[in-house]
Amino acid sequence: MATIDLVQASPERVILARRARLLAWTSLAWLGFEGVATILAGVLAGSVALVANGLDSGIEAIASIIVVWRFAAQRIASERAERIAQRLVGASFFLLAPYVAAEAIRALVMGHRAETTWLGIGLSLGTLAICPWLGRAKIRLGERLDSRATTGEGRQNLICAYLALGVLAGLLANTLVGVWWLDPVVAVAISAVAVKEGREAWRGEARCDTCC
Repeated sequence: MATIDLVQASPERVILARRARLLAWTSLAWLGFEGVATILAGVLAGSVALVANGLDSGIEAIASIIVVWRFAAQRIASERAERIAQRLVGASFFLLAPYVAAEAIRALVMGHRAETTWLGIGLSLGTLAICPWLGRAKIRLGERLDSRATTGEGRQNLICAYLALGVLAGLLANTLVGVWWLDPVVAVAISAVAVKEGREAWRGEARCDTCC
């Protein structure tokens, strides 16, 4: 019952839940812009990893929406809502991996070369400036709330930062020294990471002992 959940939630938990929602809404604002712009830049440049980064923003947005739902006032103290949110966030990791891996392997087999895109480079730098901060803040908050859903959302932000770093390295390597294959290799690596993180989030093992 909603009223019971509200009674059971301590004042501190209510405050932390509001912070979780605020961080989730902040993520949605950034991801809406960054996702569309990055996918556009990736399509124009023919960069699989850059497109994957943009698609990852969409997956992250789903996770943020789940966290907003999970910490609505009537569900702040609901263990059932936490279990549902944890599983949904875990499942969202798997939405990215198949597409990214397939497109990256195709690019490697066909020897596809991404073009230089300064827009993509600029967006990757922006992601590197914002997503690590969001990810670490959500992970710390998730630990205080004992919320694997919030921790999983934070790990998705960190994956986005790792992907942006890899994309940036690939684009610069291709532009400066012609190492075209680094872009799809980065995409394959990120898809593998997404599967691993998705399995851990699904099982409720999402932690960040080494990334904070």
